[in-house]
Amino acid sequence: MRNGILQASLAYVIWGLFPLYFRLLHGVAALEVLAHRVVWSLLFLLGVLTARRHWAWLGPALRNRRVVGLFLASSALIGTNWYVYIWAVSHGRVVDASLGYFITPLVNVVTGWLVLKERLRPAQWGAVATAAAGVAWLTWAQGTPPWIALILAASFSSYGLLRKTATLGALEGLTLETLLLGPLALAGLGWAVAHGQSVFPGAPSDLQGLLMAAGPLTAVPLLLFAGGARRIPLSLLGMLQYIGPTIQLALGVWLFHEPFAGARAQGFVIIWAACALFSAELWWRSRQSATM
Repeated sequence: MRNGILQASLAYVIWGLFPLYFRLLHGVAALEVLAHRVVWSLLFLLGVLTARRHWAWLGPALRNRRVVGLFLASSALIGTNWYVYIWAVSHGRVVDASLGYFITPLVNVVTGWLVLKERLRPAQWGAVATAAAGVAWLTWAQGTPPWIALILAASFSSYGLLRKTATLGALEGLTLETLLLGPLALAGLGWAVAHGQSVFPGAPSDLQGLLMAAGPLTAVPLLLFAGGARRIPLSLLGMLQYIGPTIQLALGVWLFHEPFAGARAQGFVIIWAACALFSAELWWRSRQSATM
């Protein structure tokens, strides 16, 4: 339990600090950052598989059309999620991105109800309705829906649904996803280099090193999360998951000085109330199960 809490918490802390990393890549186009993230993640994961001599799963997975089709879809979703997040950070929208990860657990609940026909408990309905009210308030106050947050939440929730039904583990699944995205990423980088639109070839060595670091920075927290999720209850994991967006919000407001006041802050307060209700219900259910 203690190791599981530490692993999951560390994963969320790393994800929460991601804006600091992507801000260091300011000046590199979001698509190029995404391509580097895919390529270096793939190389890092192939290195891990080689060190562990863990290749037996790959052949059967590639020969299974259902597995390949499912991971093509999950690759598209995680690629979309990564791109929108990178774009948001590079354009000074860290607060909007944090909102996406605050509402993701609630979008997960709705996705389970719509797709898996899971029954929602009254408190879950209350949390979802409260969050929807918060999004509606932000839409009315800002004159436009919080698209960044909604895309991040929808893409990550859909990605989680596909991975929930997949037969591959975290390491194998991420490897297959980056393997499927790899040709597109390499082709895009090759085209950019050939047309003089890539930053990487002439960049200082420190910037090149930062781009290459996208590999372990992508894989390590995911593997930590997978290890932690196996060791701690879902209720505790559900409460820990707010570490990431809380750190992101703090960075956006206090370090990057993004606007956060008035109607915008009020919308966040409504959504935080939904998150609190959701977490309290998870905690209460876990206590009930423990006493039975």
